[in-house]
Amino acid sequence: MTDAPPPFADMVEIAAKLASRSVSAVDVMDVLLARIARLERHLHAFAHLDPDAARRQARIADDRLATGQGGPIEGVPVAVKDLFHTADMPTAAGMTVYSGFRPVRDATVVHRLRAAGAINIGKTQMTEGAFALHHPGVVAPVNPWGDALWPGASSSGSGVAVAAGLAYASLGSDTGGSIRFPCAANGLTGLKPSWGRVSRHGAFELAGSLDHVGPMARSARDVALLYGLIAGHDPDDPTSWSGPVAPVVEGRDLRGLVIGLDPGWNMAGCDREVVGAVDAMRDALADLGATIREIAVPDPACASRDWELLAGTEAALAHAETYPARAADYGPALARLLDIGHSASAMEHQRALRDRMTLTGALDTALAGIDLLLAPVQPYAAPTLERLGALAADPEANARLIAFTAPFNLGGQPTLALPGMPTDAGLPVGVQLVAARGREDVLLRAGIAVQEATDWHRAHPAL
Repeated sequence: MTDAPPPFADMVEIAAKLASRSVSAVDVMDVLLARIARLERHLHAFAHLDPDAARRQARIADDRLATGQGGPIEGVPVAVKDLFHTADMPTAAGMTVYSGFRPVRDATVVHRLRAAGAINIGKTQMTEGAFALHHPGVVAPVNPWGDALWPGASSSGSGVAVAAGLAYASLGSDTGGSIRFPCAANGLTGLKPSWGRVSRHGAFELAGSLDHVGPMARSARDVALLYGLIAGHDPDDPTSWSGPVAPVVEGRDLRGLVIGLDPGWNMAGCDREVVGAVDAMRDALADLGATIREIAVPDPACASRDWELLAGTEAALAHAETYPARAADYGPALARLLDIGHSASAMEHQRALRDRMTLTGALDTALAGIDLLLAPVQPYAAPTLERLGALAADPEANARLIAFTAPFNLGGQPTLALPGMPTDAGLPVGVQLVAARGREDVLLRAGIAVQEATDWHRAHPAL
């Protein structure tokens, strides 16, 4: 028997060990399944697990590797958010309405991961319909850094599974911050690509024009590998881009790269430790040769003001077959969003669309003058469940939560969430880099470089 690598190893490291056959896929799977058996009863990261099927897939992966047929991540266990259709597992999107639903085929991104050799170890738990809160009938995932801490938004199960060493990476989705929030909360790296760069076919919609599909992992290098596997045109998704996916050129020298930041925007309403994490990331990028330039971010106030109206109208259409016909099966948070969509007037919707177009153009213009924008993920450092629970009754505070994330869902620009300098108590704090649409290669180049020079992303909870 080979020595299985630790559960907190990078995915690229595991893939290399599997390819060289210095470790077997069965042994790797056994390590993770043993952790799941020990920790899942407390963490509740998964909506569905099938350990026997996972072991069968691991044996098949070992056979493929033995005959030289393995893909680039052959035998690597990953987790998939319960938003994505899977032909071999139920897909409920955190909803009781779809309890027991079994799709006939995989979502495009799931198919592409399987084609590359990944093993889906299970479906991760999520908020109801990918909105703000978990359905009252669902046990919410628990942040492995502390029971009292927020685990992130809709991709919370994905964040918990990867942070706890139950999977090497996961697929998530981001409509207003739901890849970036759980990455910030759990100390992970995650990419919200440009809108349309990754297919949404086979993913439950929250709000189609705001939904983004992307990878979550422990390092930017892992994220870059996954992005390269899932990105690209999909005939089943006519909104997906048809152009080539630019390769990521690695290197620790960031000379020539211009990083913009708006100190006033970055500091407004932010906890001291969030500001410190952004400043530390700025210094790390500068040490690698990047030029730091102060800029004025276009006023993103409409993003927080209009996000629920736009998301609500699109979500109301996505749920037209089940809401309000089955309103009793819905939790209060998602029902409230759908009611916003049903009650919005055409004039209100058109005003929000006009403001969205104006913001998108202004962000595109600002990003055209720099290579990357540096900002927080959220204004709160390691927020507690109690702190964010109060936001539900405070629309202004809730709008503040998405102030740094929602603008780039509305505009469609790619963002990379990175673990920054932790709090004084050693808890995760997230920062993000933003690029012009289609420039994921620049984002990932900078993310890989800064993670080679720092160790913030190496921290993991003691479990």
